[in-house]
Amino acid sequence: MKNIILLSLLLCLSVFAYAQQQYSTTNEDAIKYFAQANQSIDEHQYDQAIQLLQKAIKEDGKFIEAHAQLADMMHVKHDNKGAIEELKKVIAISPDFSRAVYLKVGDMEISEALYPNALAHLQKYLSYSGITEQNKLHGQKLIKDCVFSIEALQHPVAFKPINMGANINTAADEYSPVATADDKTIIYTRQINYNEDFYQSSNVNNEWQKATYLSDKINTPNYNEGSESVSQDGKFLFFTGCNRPDGRGRCDIYVAQKKGDNWGKPFDLSPPVNTGGWESQPSISADGRTLYFVSNRAGGYGGYDIWKSTLTDKGWGEPENLGPNINTSYNEQSPFIHPDDSTLYFCSNGWPGMGNQDLFVSRLGKDGKWQVPKNLGYPINTNGDESGLSLTANGNYAFFSSNKLEGYGGFDIYTFELPPNLRPHLVTYVKGFVSDAQTKQPLESAVEIIALETNKPVYQDYSSPEKGDFLATITAGKNYGLNISKPGYLFYSENFSLVGHTSGNPFNIMVMLEPIEVGNKVILKNIFFDTNKYQLEPESRSELQKLIEFLALNPTVHIEISGHTDNVGNDDLNQKLSENRAKSVYDFLLSGKVDPARMVYKGYGKTQPIAPNDNDENRAKNRRTEFKITVK
Repeated sequence: MKNIILLSLLLCLSVFAYAQQQYSTTNEDAIKYFAQANQSIDEHQYDQAIQLLQKAIKEDGKFIEAHAQLADMMHVKHDNKGAIEELKKVIAISPDFSRAVYLKVGDMEISEALYPNALAHLQKYLSYSGITEQNKLHGQKLIKDCVFSIEALQHPVAFKPINMGANINTAADEYSPVATADDKTIIYTRQINYNEDFYQSSNVNNEWQKATYLSDKINTPNYNEGSESVSQDGKFLFFTGCNRPDGRGRCDIYVAQKKGDNWGKPFDLSPPVNTGGWESQPSISADGRTLYFVSNRAGGYGGYDIWKSTLTDKGWGEPENLGPNINTSYNEQSPFIHPDDSTLYFCSNGWPGMGNQDLFVSRLGKDGKWQVPKNLGYPINTNGDESGLSLTANGNYAFFSSNKLEGYGGFDIYTFELPPNLRPHLVTYVKGFVSDAQTKQPLESAVEIIALETNKPVYQDYSSPEKGDFLATITAGKNYGLNISKPGYLFYSENFSLVGHTSGNPFNIMVMLEPIEVGNKVILKNIFFDTNKYQLEPESRSELQKLIEFLALNPTVHIEISGHTDNVGNDDLNQKLSENRAKSVYDFLLSGKVDPARMVYKGYGKTQPIAPNDNDENRAKNRRTEFKITVK
C-alpha cells in the first residue's frame, strides 16, 4: 500500500512538472538532454536517463525539473540518499516548486533514518492547503513514524542477536523459523535457486544438529513452500503453497500431519479459509483450534490484513478480521500467536514505527478484544524491514531472520533474549507417554486438559499410536485437570496447579492405563472439597462428568466410590468426613442419570493411606477420592 502511494506521488509530480512546455531553464542544451532523458525513461533505460539528466544539470545547475526527475530515477534505482540530495536541491532553488516534494523527501528520509529532517519536511508539507484527504492522512502517518523513531532512538531496548550457526544457516537464504513447545525441533524455510523448501533441525544436548530436508511429501521442486506454523507437539504443519495445481488462489494455506517419523501428503484447507485471492502466513493456536493468517480478501482495512478462523464440528469457520486494533489501511503480516493464546506478534508498516515494516506485539484484553499494539522498539526494529518473528514456548527467546548482520550469506536465522516487558504470559508444557500398564506397549488415547475454573478444555487430542506421546502447553496462573482415556481401560486423572507458578519447568509424565478389571482403581485427582467440608467445589464438575461418560461407555461396570483422609484430627470425624465426601460424588452421579444399582459409596477415613503421613505433601496424597471396579 505504501509503495503504491509513493509511486502515485512520483507520477503526479512528474505530470505536474514535466507535461509543461515551459521549464525553469532557458538553456537549450539542458532542455535537449532533459527531453532525451524522458525518452529513455519511456524505454525503461533508467541508467541512460540518469546520465542525460546529469548532463542537463551540468548545463544549468538550477534546472529544477531535471533535479526532480533525477531524484525520481535515483529512487527507482534504490539510491535514496542520492534522491534526497536532489530533492533538497529542488527545495533550495524553489521552496514552493511543488508541495509534493516535501512529502516525497520526508518519506525517503524516514527510510534512511533521517528522522528530524523528515519531520521538518513533512510538517512543511502539511502546512499547505488543498491537500487531498488521502495524502493528508499519509503525511500524518509519516509524522507519527518520525516522532516515534526519534523517541525510540533515545531509549533503545536490550537486543543481542546470536547467529544459530552453520548447522542451521548456509550461504543460501534461511528464514521463517518456528519451534515446537519443547524446543526440541525447529522448522524453517531455505531458498535455493529461487525455490523455497522446508528444513528441520533437532536440539540435542542444547546443540542444534545439522539441518535436514523436511519431506518429499511437502517440499516440491516446482513450487514454493514457506511461511509455516508448527503445532506445539510438532505433529501438524500449516504452511503457504503458491501456484500449486490443487490451489484456489495465487497462494493458499495447506496442512500436513506427521505420523511416526514421516509426514503425510498436505491438503488445501479449502473455503472459507482459502479463496481465489491470497492467503498466506498461517499461525496455529496452542489448542489447534484457531488459525491466524494473512489475506487480501474483501472486507479488510487495507492491503494485507490478519484474519482468524476457528475450527468447528463442520470444519474451519468463516474467517474473522482481527479488527482496527490490529489492521490498518497499510499492510499487516507475519502473525505469530504465542502458546499462551493471548499474545500476538506481527509486522506492520501502518502503525508508528522506524520505517518500512516493524515488529509489534498485541495482547488480548479482558473484553476478548486485541489491544492497540506496542512497537518492539529500537534496535529490534530499524529503518529497514523486520518480519517473521517467532518465540519459544517459555517466551524468553525469539527467532528471526536478517541479512544485515554478519553471517553465512544472504538471510540467516538468529535468536535473541526478548526484553521482559515484551514477553508473553508464562507458559509451560505437559509432555507425556501413554502405555498399557500390563504390556507396556504405547497406546493411542484421548488426551484432554481442562481449565478447572471454567471447566472448558484447553487441549484435546490423541497420543500418537506409534509412541503414545503427546505434548500440550498450559498457561501459568490457572489450575488444570488432565484426563486420558481409551476404550477398554480405566481413565487417568491428574492435576496441575499453576497459580503463582513462576517457573517454565515442564511436567513430564508416564501414564500406565489399567485395563477394566475388578479391583482396579482410579484416583480422582480433580475432585475438590474445602477443608473439613464435603460439598463439591465447582472445579470438580469436569472430572465427575468424565466419570459419568466412562460409566455410559461401559454399561456393565459397577463401582465403589471411596473417600479417604490423612491421620490429622479425630478418627471418628475423619471417618464421617470421608464417607460424606464419597456420598457427594455418589449424589452427583445420580444427578447424571447413573443407575444407583451400579454404585456404592464408602468412607475409609485414615485406614488406607497411599503415602506416609509424615509431611504436608504426603498427607495431601492421602486425602483423596477414588473409584474401584467391583463388577466388570
